[in-house]
Amino acid sequence: MAPLPAAAPPTRRRTVLGAVALAAAAALLPSPADAGPAAGAPGAPDGPCAGLSRLRVPGAAHQETACLAELTTAGTVASGHTDPADWAGLTPKDLTVPSGVPGIQIDGYFPDTSTTNTNHGWHHDAQFVVRLPDRWNGGLVVAGTPGNREQYANDRAIADWVLARGYAYAATDKGNTGLAFHRDGARPGDAVAEWNTRLTQLTRAARAVVAQRYHRPPARTLATGMSNGGYLVRWQLENHPELYDGGVDWEGTLWRAEGPNLFTFLPSALRHYPTYAAGGPAADQARTELHRAGFPAGSEFLWPFHHQVYWDLTQRVYREEFDPAFDGPTEAGTPYCAPGSVPGCDADYDYRARPADVRAAVDRVALTGRIGKPLITIHGTLDVLLPVTRDSDVYARMVREAGRGGLLRYYRVEDGTHTDSLADAFPDRLRPLLPCHRSAFTALETWLATGHRPPASRTVARPADADPATLLRECPLGG
Repeated sequence: MAPLPAAAPPTRRRTVLGAVALAAAAALLPSPADAGPAAGAPGAPDGPCAGLSRLRVPGAAHQETACLAELTTAGTVASGHTDPADWAGLTPKDLTVPSGVPGIQIDGYFPDTSTTNTNHGWHHDAQFVVRLPDRWNGGLVVAGTPGNREQYANDRAIADWVLARGYAYAATDKGNTGLAFHRDGARPGDAVAEWNTRLTQLTRAARAVVAQRYHRPPARTLATGMSNGGYLVRWQLENHPELYDGGVDWEGTLWRAEGPNLFTFLPSALRHYPTYAAGGPAADQARTELHRAGFPAGSEFLWPFHHQVYWDLTQRVYREEFDPAFDGPTEAGTPYCAPGSVPGCDADYDYRARPADVRAAVDRVALTGRIGKPLITIHGTLDVLLPVTRDSDVYARMVREAGRGGLLRYYRVEDGTHTDSLADAFPDRLRPLLPCHRSAFTALETWLATGHRPPASRTVARPADADPATLLRECPLGG
């Protein structure tokens, strides 16, 4: 939901709301009874990429199919079957990239009227990617992208790892991309509502393609994603649990008509941070107001970056999606305006004072907590884009109040923040969430395969004296 860190290529900037113990992972691979046959084995497809020309994505307006020697970014960067700009800034620089995953990749798009996605020169939204490894474990992982990025945004953080474990993988651009995503649709909330429709559409289509390729449907379909992608996991398990066996939500965005949501805490950041940063007699009170808004004590070292990169733009473009009338004909607000300086300044925004139709627009995409399949949520305690007390703490409570607490495990990760690449800048203060996502994923696999529930919901403490290499490699959930 905001610009990438400066390292992102300036010609392909993307927005992002935000942006495992590897040894244990091997022990938690799906059991042979769950896994599909290897290529060339009895009952397997007849050789690598056999039947490639017969694969059809149901409902696609266009598709291009390729037989690749490598489906992970170890090969797709060179072959042109991913776009590094889509995933720039989302993962730690020292993340290991797996390799040795040959198979089929299908790129394409579903019918759509918007044209913000420029990948492949198509200038067409509702783009997708489907990857089908030769050695298949019987499962399918589907994902929507964080922020307003395009369909390859999860390739480094999620796709590489699940493909190396034998899963088929599919991802969507959610139907609109970039800073002007809010122009899509006819009424407030349409662009975000389309995200949900597009992931449902892709899940159904990907399940059908898996059955075409491997001659049987997936034994297990899992949804996962970070930030806006995590929101999609929550929404899908609430509204279409029949399509999935479970999901892993990585710091998903919370949309609630009554709040909290982005509009109930980001305006406080815009109002009070400049006073805090200026110092002087008013700074202490400004810091107190930021804490009261949900930005945790101890996160102050992250505030300058988030004020410069995330808070302002996130507030403006998402407010334009749900409440375009607030600033009249001005589109997406006035950058970095001081409170009271211009009409419609986003630092003055008061969500609760806005007309009822604004809350109705948010309600169209709101979450309820009524999940229908197992869900594991992870969220960093030093997230200062989606503060944990205003997001996942609230969602976990919603799930319990909906009577679905038995389907949820929730892990607050000490010293995690919204964008993992920031752990490179502050290695002594932050830890990446990526290994915790992998631990959660393998815990979900075990939960589904054996019925053994993961450790109880808890705060996952940062190990004393753990170095950055260990934190990138391990994240035991406890118990």
